[in-house]
Amino acid sequence: MEKQHGIIIQTEVKYLPDQSDEKADRFVFSYTISITNLGTVAARLISRHWVITDAYSHVQEVRGQGVVGEQPMLQRNQSFEYTSGTVLATQVGTMRGSYLMRGEDGEDFNVEIPEFVLSVPRVLH
Repeated sequence: MEKQHGIIIQTEVKYLPDQSDEKADRFVFSYTISITNLGTVAARLISRHWVITDAYSHVQEVRGQGVVGEQPMLQRNQSFEYTSGTVLATQVGTMRGSYLMRGEDGEDFNVEIPEFVLSVPRVLH
């Protein structure tokens, strides 16, 4: 049986040296998220919740409506991709979170965003 809410999340991270200032402990990263609906019901992304942790275990939580100013509706087998960014005070950190989605059937559900690593190149092997 197909999953009613089969939302798949893929992530890609880039370090942005031209926007970073390593002497001032400012490390800027962009991340591209691809959200694909492999479920049987169309669903709209309502809100996001991020937990961003740096190498000092300093945690920053971000909550907000939609992503990049949009609340995309994903039909079956449709994807939505966006790029955003974050700033860390350390060369390495992690991000994880969740999206609140609303199915066209009116049911709200959460989609976990698996943890991914933010790292300056050559810091982690």
